[in-house]
Amino acid sequence: MSEQPDGLYSIQDYVRWAASRFNAAGLFFGHGTDNALDEALHLVLYALHLPPDLPPSYRDCRLTPRERVAITDLVGRRIRERKPAAYLTQRAWFAGLEFYVNEDVLVPRSPLAELIEAGFDPWMDADAVTRVLDLCTGSGCIGIATAVYLPDVEVDLVDISTAALRVAETNLQNHGLSERVQTLESDLFTGLAGRRYDIIVSNPPYVGAEELASLPEEYRQEPALGLAGGESGLDLVLRILRDAPGFLEEGGILVVEVGNTAAELTRRFPDLPFLWLEFERGGEGVFLLNRDQLVEYHEVFAEAAAQP
Repeated sequence: MSEQPDGLYSIQDYVRWAASRFNAAGLFFGHGTDNALDEALHLVLYALHLPPDLPPSYRDCRLTPRERVAITDLVGRRIRERKPAAYLTQRAWFAGLEFYVNEDVLVPRSPLAELIEAGFDPWMDADAVTRVLDLCTGSGCIGIATAVYLPDVEVDLVDISTAALRVAETNLQNHGLSERVQTLESDLFTGLAGRRYDIIVSNPPYVGAEELASLPEEYRQEPALGLAGGESGLDLVLRILRDAPGFLEEGGILVVEVGNTAAELTRRFPDLPFLWLEFERGGEGVFLLNRDQLVEYHEVFAEAAAQP
């Protein structure tokens, strides 16, 4: 049990106190929140079994001794263990939806949520989309959110990790989408023979070796399988670019998040027509190519993927 601080009585008192503790400990924020105050509010409300959108008027409410202990214990764990808050609460939000998470999957945080909420407009006519592939699905958040926002599509959630697919299956059941969404274990496209999609969307491992070695401790709590993209960060991305046209319908699109590795990708292929998407809520490093472009540059991508 953590030692109880003196002079704290209300929800807001504990939010302020926790944020100060987080800043003093030098924690890193990047798994659902980007600052100490938001992270503190998230954990305090979770400890109190209160919703994240609790009206501010309730923050002056005084806490019971048992509630104070629950908060200080959780705050203490965040500091000692350096785990992202989502692993402590086992829940995260993506595209306005709640997802179960554990240490077998990355914490959802992709800017792709904004594209999904828009139904992939203006790049696709949502009414014409029938099948979507979420490649390297992890928790399943991208594919499941797609199925929620496009209620007539069928979605495949694909990952090489059996443990990750168990998490995705839990989220699939929680959202009641088993009739339209399925999980498949596969090393990228190797187990998907005969399947074709209107949209392939992927947030694959794309962190290069140098960047991976310098990540804050919070990122080291996440599965390396979901982060490590080889020396340059492009090992899986190049395979996706090479193989995707064989699994896309005519008029289909490929959308891939590559984060900071975008610079390396454009350096290698300066003349290729990557469309880099912009997001109102922030985020970058997401490109879009259509099937015709992937076919046109297939030999380029195949040669690059074959190089050690």
